[in-house]
Amino acid sequence: MKHKILITDDDLSIRTMLQKVLEKEGYSVITALDGEEGVELAASESPDLILLDLGLPGINGLEALRQIKKNDPDMAAIMITAEGSIESAVSAMKTGARNYITKPFNTDEIRLIVSETLETVRLRREVNILRSTQRDTFDPTQIITQSEAIKKVIRLSQRIAQSESTTVLIEGESGTGKEIIAKLIHYSGPRVDGPFVPINCGAIPKDLVESELFGSEKGAYTGAAQTRAGKFEAANNGTLFLDEVGELSLDNQIKLLRVLEEKSFFRLGGNKNIKVDVRIVAATNRDLHKAIEEGEFREDLYYRLNVAGIYIPPLRERQEDIIPLAEQFIREFCGTFGKPPLKIESEAEERFLTYAWKGNVRELRNTIERIVLLEDDDVLKGEHLDFLQPPRQSRRNVVQTPASHTTEPEAQSRTFKLPAEGVVLDELNKDLIQQALEVTGGNQVRAAKLLGLTRGTLRYRLDKYDIQE
Repeated sequence: MKHKILITDDDLSIRTMLQKVLEKEGYSVITALDGEEGVELAASESPDLILLDLGLPGINGLEALRQIKKNDPDMAAIMITAEGSIESAVSAMKTGARNYITKPFNTDEIRLIVSETLETVRLRREVNILRSTQRDTFDPTQIITQSEAIKKVIRLSQRIAQSESTTVLIEGESGTGKEIIAKLIHYSGPRVDGPFVPINCGAIPKDLVESELFGSEKGAYTGAAQTRAGKFEAANNGTLFLDEVGELSLDNQIKLLRVLEEKSFFRLGGNKNIKVDVRIVAATNRDLHKAIEEGEFREDLYYRLNVAGIYIPPLRERQEDIIPLAEQFIREFCGTFGKPPLKIESEAEERFLTYAWKGNVRELRNTIERIVLLEDDDVLKGEHLDFLQPPRQSRRNVVQTPASHTTEPEAQSRTFKLPAEGVVLDELNKDLIQQALEVTGGNQVRAAKLLGLTRGTLRYRLDKYDIQE
């Protein structure tokens, strides 16, 4: 599909030259003689881009741009100006022009600026479509719950959402749905048209956190071949979701606190102070009060994040949600795998209600996915949940946790049940990792040591098994 470009200039020779250059590049070109005609054609033809001369007769280019932007705020424009009129071009940029070119023209420069501007237009449209799709697919009424506790969480989140900039801290065990509540806040508030940008602070190596959050300049470190924007810039005018914020090192906590207080930052290796308008929603499965007492989390950062606090209770404390959620996941995965819906037998229902669900909603969802995928019965039976029971020790090796690998007293006597050699059981590996994370309070470095893995391998397996600690 050809891009349509509107050229508005009172000089016939310039219009003709620009038209020939752009048509040769494959664009569809229409022209206007003055500002009034340019405004009319912009409204009736809906071009992808306008080249607009500042020195037009009648209404000048700046006024024409204002009128065009009033009718279509997203219309892209490049201003044409003579040498010595740079101040006017800057004024046009403030009014909403994407770029400007000066007379006399360099045709290569024209081709490049037009191409880059149209690429920006394309990306912006794709982003808008994506945001619209996300907004349409995220429906808070589809949150499955019958518990009064979660209904209160939803009501509180929707009230908090009405404040455009209030920082929020969501606390709760892994798998309780903290990101869903973060999205509920974003999509229920005035920032709904802005980006929702999530980042898992626990999954980023300590040395990379700064560049991930704040970006980096070209040459800031070995391998930095170009300037790179960070998550704060990506979330400008929207929401930045800092998942597992309790995993940040103390050094990175200080940097985050500074940004929260000053609303600006420097890219890694940069000298330019970049201002952003971002709402912060943070989440953690750690006991931050305990982390503060142990000197692992800054108290001032905690209170800066916890302006509005939300606690999501674990699934075992809201049993009335277990069966409705299980039924919803059954419908989801039966549709995915092309199977008829399963009914839950009474024995299975009892086991669903009495199981601890340490992985909460995420563990329940993974359990249903496994059953629907592997079982061919038309009902979900109690025996289908046997894999949730602790396996017999004879099927596994038993490894004593070395006391030197951790500081937790309970970890010194904790046993880990490893799969027998040659047996590939993802559930057992996943359970093993979750045990290690539980013992170490979610600390990935210590968990990796307990498991005899590198931290990189542990992060790979966390992603593979969808474990978010």
